[in-house]
Amino acid sequence: MIDMSWMAWTPPTGLFFALIGLTLLLMARLHFMRPGGDQARPGLLFGLATTRGDRLFIVLLGSAYIHLAWLALTDYALPWAGALSIVYAAVIFRWG
Repeated sequence: MIDMSWMAWTPPTGLFFALIGLTLLLMARLHFMRPGGDQARPGLLFGLATTRGDRLFIVLLGSAYIHLAWLALTDYALPWAGALSIVYAAVIFRWG
């Protein structure tokens, strides 16, 4: 494992940022494989026209709120919030 002690990060924090980086790389690759992601399309979000990148931002922000609300309102394990966030992301990317 990479030594991140100089930044006082925990392995979950490093994993989180690594996954965000991989997501951005995946979105870049998707842009080259399937161009047209910069074309806005209307969706579920109050008729707001969004691009692929807009939907990614909305998913990341919404997932953060889902996790914060989960921590504040329930005593259940946090992976359930992660599962809910994945469902949320699927809905937003498909119909959002």
